[in-house]
Amino acid sequence: MKYPKKLESGSVIGLVCPSSPVDYIREEKCKSFIQNLGYKIKVADNLTANHGGYMAGNGPARGKWLNTMFADPEVDAIFCIKGGSGGSRSMEFMDLQIIKKNPKIFLGYSDVTSHHIALNQICEMVTFHGPMVSSNMVDKFDEETKNSLFNALNAVEPYDFQNPKGAEIFTVRKGSARGVLTGGCLALLSASIGTFYEIDTKGKILFIEDVGEEVSRLERYAYHLRNSGKFKDSAGIILGTFENCKNSHMSNYSPVDCLIDIIGDIDVPILCNVQSGHCFPMMTLPFGADCSIDTSTKTIRFYPQR
Repeated sequence: MKYPKKLESGSVIGLVCPSSPVDYIREEKCKSFIQNLGYKIKVADNLTANHGGYMAGNGPARGKWLNTMFADPEVDAIFCIKGGSGGSRSMEFMDLQIIKKNPKIFLGYSDVTSHHIALNQICEMVTFHGPMVSSNMVDKFDEETKNSLFNALNAVEPYDFQNPKGAEIFTVRKGSARGVLTGGCLALLSASIGTFYEIDTKGKILFIEDVGEEVSRLERYAYHLRNSGKFKDSAGIILGTFENCKNSHMSNYSPVDCLIDIIGDIDVPILCNVQSGHCFPMMTLPFGADCSIDTSTKTIRFYPQR
């Protein structure tokens, strides 16, 4: 896996919307925020585009801007403005050969899960499941979120993942494992099955999170992965947060209860309550990185290879 170069002061960050758009006021706030952090910017022209009411332009436009930002030698990193919906439409328009030749920091989560999978598996790049500019930075870029992001982007030595203070990591199934970290939003992982970027979990540590789903839908997505062998093939599983996910039928059977029912008998180590996803603070995970988990110490360790 290719680890991208570190993000230096004055680096050029490309701002993109692979999924849903923002309005003009939000775009200006995003641009100003990144510049105030000490970086230069290049901005895709589709951030405020509106296709279908929920997409930042059509699929070709969004794929084009990913290709352009990766191919541009002046751009050092690519930050997604937000997630949303419709990212799957852009996947077939990504030029994965150009991207593979130009590895650089790629940051985002949620609907951007599909892009992470393709960049990890096909382009052999480490990418970063972390805060997005509009969603997590402009209004509330707290110190724990900020420190986790920049520690992950610039790490050169092995380091342990840190949950926010007061948020405990719990053991679901005991054990230890080591492998490449993969995963993302559960709904998108499920939707990847059968595509050219289908999630490959063999020998890997699988991370899953989601937002705003009924437990019955989480069950559907999780069983799609289970019945496809994705949990069984993994070396270990990490459950993230499931913000605003609910059970309208029985409030004391939570999303995590449901998922533990589904994966608890899989013979791999399982940790839960890792604060990376649709949560504040939002901790950063390097997808594609060498990773180990140990439930006896409740630790997740990464081994950067720059």
